[in-house]
Amino acid sequence: MQSLVNWFVNSPLGEHVSREVVVFVISLFPILELRGGILAASLLDVTMWKGILISAVGNFIPIPFILIFIKKIFAALRRTKRFSPLVEKLENRAMNRKGQIERYKFIGLLFFVGIPLPMTGAWTGSLVAALLDMDVKKAILAELCGIAMAAVIMTIISYGIIGNIIR
Repeated sequence: MQSLVNWFVNSPLGEHVSREVVVFVISLFPILELRGGILAASLLDVTMWKGILISAVGNFIPIPFILIFIKKIFAALRRTKRFSPLVEKLENRAMNRKGQIERYKFIGLLFFVGIPLPMTGAWTGSLVAALLDMDVKKAILAELCGIAMAAVIMTIISYGIIGNIIR
């Protein structure tokens, strides 16, 4: 993560924007999401509350778009020879993670987003929720609660445990 944060800070983007913008951009990316944003905020000495807020907002922004539009986007991409295999791969990867969400619906989605493990988070949770045709409002609420849960866990890890080790 440190090398990724360094890349963002030392890239042309990092030379022209603040540390907070770097945190925001990191939290927008799939896989990194809020987890990466809060850790980056800690490493860049962004205050804890500002880091949490920026990371949470950055992580939330893609959720409604994924929930509402991803099936239409996938349908359009599936009609092309070039992107059809990618869509199938993404759908299969997401549906391999559907068990917890499908069984427990709201709570399953909340924990899927909230427990910061590899291949979990808001992006994958939104994709699975959309593919399972979950109610958009319930999915958004579950993901907001999951983001809050992940923010607490990642803040303890990044500003507490790892923060004390690094400094």
